[in-house]
Amino acid sequence: MRRRHRVRRAIRGTTERPRLAVFRTHKHIYAQVIDDSTGCTLVSASSMDKQIRDSITFGGNKQAAEAIGRAVAERATAAGLKKVCFDRAEFRYHGRVAALADAARAAGLEF
Repeated sequence: MRRRHRVRRAIRGTTERPRLAVFRTHKHIYAQVIDDSTGCTLVSASSMDKQIRDSITFGGNKQAAEAIGRAVAERATAAGLKKVCFDRAEFRYHGRVAALADAARAAGLEF
């Protein structure tokens, strides 16, 4: 909890640059683009979405994280968002979190 609050203390999503928040469990991974000034989720993707669930075999590996990163980046660009700030919360930047971030960057998001 202390690590989560330390990381999130410095990160705020604005209307021009919303926050890309990542949450992972053992079985699934979730990503949301959030505008903290209004408190709204603009775009989201998870390994439980029907379209993504059909294309992956298991939601708790790096291939699923890459699929989620691509999906959230495509949905964000369709919504007119290009720049975001990355919020890894309490999760270290390696493995599935890094795979999601790299896939989102490759798909066109800037952070």
